[in-house]
Amino acid sequence: MQLIIANKRYSSWSMRPWVLLKHFGIAFEERNVWLAQPDSREQILRYSPTGKVPCLIDNGVTVWDSLAICEYLADSYPHLPLWPKSRDARAHARSVCAEMHSGFTALRTHMWMNVGVHWPGAGATPEVLADIRRVEAIWEDCLARHEGPFLFGDFTIADAFYAPVVMRFATFEPALSAHAQAYAERIREVAAVQAWVAAGRGEAQRVAYYEVRP
Repeated sequence: MQLIIANKRYSSWSMRPWVLLKHFGIAFEERNVWLAQPDSREQILRYSPTGKVPCLIDNGVTVWDSLAICEYLADSYPHLPLWPKSRDARAHARSVCAEMHSGFTALRTHMWMNVGVHWPGAGATPEVLADIRRVEAIWEDCLARHEGPFLFGDFTIADAFYAPVVMRFATFEPALSAHAQAYAERIREVAAVQAWVAAGRGEAQRVAYYEVRP
C-alpha cells in the first residue's frame, strides 16, 4: 500500500489519511511530491488522475480524495474501529466529516495550515470567526453525545479529519471555548499527530506563499 502526499508542513488534505494509517498501525509506504514545484502536477499525475494529493494505491486499486481513502480503509480493515460501531454514530461521524470536507471555505482561505509558523490573531475575519464557531459547535456536540475524549469516544476518522483544523488553530490561535481548546490539546497529544508535526517542521520552507505573514 502506497500513500502519495504533499509537504507535511502545509498539506491538510494529506494529513488526514496519513494520521489515520499511523494511528491504527496500518502498514504503508509514503511517497512525497512537493507542492508548487515546476513538475508537481506532472509528478502527482503519475499516481492520481486528478493531479492532486492524497492518493492511495493498494494492489492495483487507486483511490484519490481524502474521504474516499478513509472509507476505503474502513472497508479494508473492518476489524479496526475507524468509524464508530453504531449505525447512528457512524451516520453522525460521516456527516461531520462531509461538512469538513466540503465547507469552511473562509477558514481554509485565511487560516491555512503551516505547522512551522506562529501567527496568533491573524486571519480572524468575520467569516472565519463564523466558521470557527461552527467547528466549536460540532466538537462540543460530539463530545457531549459520545462522552469523549475524542469526538466519538475513541479516535476515529472524524478526529483525523479535524486534526488539520487543530493545526490551523495552533498557528493562528483564535479564541476557543474551553471544551474546544481541551479537545484541540488532546488531538495535539496523539502520537501520529505529533509525528506529522515534527516531520513538517523539519521540512524546508519550499512554498513561499505559505511563508508570507498574513
